[in-house]
Amino acid sequence: MNTINWQDFEKVDLRAGTILRVEDFPKARKPAYQLWIDLGPEVGTKRSSAQITTLYTKEELVGRQVLCVVNFPPRQIATFMSEVLTTGFVLPDGEVILAQPDRPVPNGTRLA
Repeated sequence: MNTINWQDFEKVDLRAGTILRVEDFPKARKPAYQLWIDLGPEVGTKRSSAQITTLYTKEELVGRQVLCVVNFPPRQIATFMSEVLTTGFVLPDGEVILAQPDRPVPNGTRLA
């Protein structure tokens, strides 16, 4: 495992946000959803593509808080511009468990 220093970690801007809207993403190479996430007044609402269709339904995602990296450059995925990275734990079979706060926090709260 490579080590990093504290200054490297401080460069990653991880924030809590609430999923507002979820749509299927049929043009993605792997099954995915398109997410619209409220990341608070400083960051605003951003879009993200997430390969989480196996363990989560669209209905159960709306209103769920997640952790997102908000300072990566946007990435074009098929016809969709993904603006933030929604984080999760990748299991050995490739399924993803979303990373999320265990209690509600204000949208835009930074992970420290």
